[in-house]
Amino acid sequence: MIAVESSQLQMIDKVVHISRVAKVVKGGRRFSFSAIVVVGDGSGKVGYSLGKANEVPEAIRKGMESAKRNMVEVPLKLTTIPHEVLGKFGASSVILKPASPGTGVIAGGAVRAIMEAAGIHDILTKCVGSRNPHNVVKATVEGLKRLRSVEKVSKTRGKNVLEEAQTS
Repeated sequence: MIAVESSQLQMIDKVVHISRVAKVVKGGRRFSFSAIVVVGDGSGKVGYSLGKANEVPEAIRKGMESAKRNMVEVPLKLTTIPHEVLGKFGASSVILKPASPGTGVIAGGAVRAIMEAAGIHDILTKCVGSRNPHNVVKATVEGLKRLRSVEKVSKTRGKNVLEEAQTS
């Protein structure tokens, strides 16, 4: 896993996985590369993408550009997430649980890259099912998309934030 900090708005770029792909042609094999890249601002926005090219640096660059265009907003509660959530994609499932301050990021490779890029510092995670990096990244982002902030929940229930805090 490679971590690179861009100067543009302090974006955090992480390469999750690089694959060498072979295409068999008449004269032999043609090799190209695909890279899964995660980009975040460290304060609640994260995106991912797959870049493909004939060289590794070009694949990473393409992935970063595409990931910056496809960022999603993640509601944060201090340094963790507001509630427990399950993200699913294909045969991969990722359980995300909020943790108390000081716990750290308890996560494996692909999930850890997303959490660090999003700016989540305290979280418990577990991958269930397939550990394929493509599907794990997609399942994690799907779980983060399903998160709802306290303000959003109280607005849909027609209460203010203080009433919500007293009832729970």
